[in-house]
Amino acid sequence: MISVYKLKPKFQQLLTPVLLFLHRNKITANQITISSVLLSVIIGIMFWNADHSKWFFLSLPIGLLIRMALNALDGMMARKFNQTSKLGEVLNEVGDIVSDVTIFFPLLKFQPESLYLIIIFIVLSIINEFSGLLGKIVGKDRRYDGPMGKSDRALMLGLYGLITFFGINISEISIYIFGIIIALLVISTYIRLKKSLHE
Repeated sequence: MISVYKLKPKFQQLLTPVLLFLHRNKITANQITISSVLLSVIIGIMFWNADHSKWFFLSLPIGLLIRMALNALDGMMARKFNQTSKLGEVLNEVGDIVSDVTIFFPLLKFQPESLYLIIIFIVLSIINEFSGLLGKIVGKDRRYDGPMGKSDRALMLGLYGLITFFGINISEISIYIFGIIIALLVISTYIRLKKSLHE
């Protein structure tokens, strides 16, 4: 299945100089994780208030790119410099869910015609992350398989912020867009659960 997640190794290579800089300045993996959650809250607030200034829509493509970098950096920091911990895992998993809900919630305000589909999308996003985590419990590793994972959702929302900033209205087709996203989330969740059980 096609997924932005497959680009992660190359993305991590690009971030290596940043990782070394942060480590030299005694920044820990957990601090990076917490920073990612705080950034997500800021993105969510700016997105919610984007009806007051269209420039706030740019918080999505810019902010989500930075968030993806932070999400990669905390794992890299933990593995490379032996900072893995149970607290780190809890912060990472809970932080991702809190961040997603915070950032996705304003969609209810800007795309009210797809209200119920957006609610389903948010719920399925949480279930999708949980199904990936189950891979660690019933299998060997956390699962990131399938389309519309965390990175894919970030890409979609970043594109949404960009096209909305340029005045493109998707209201007439938003039902179809979220319908496709929901279908991909269901497929992704199924794949993750299936591979976890057969691992």
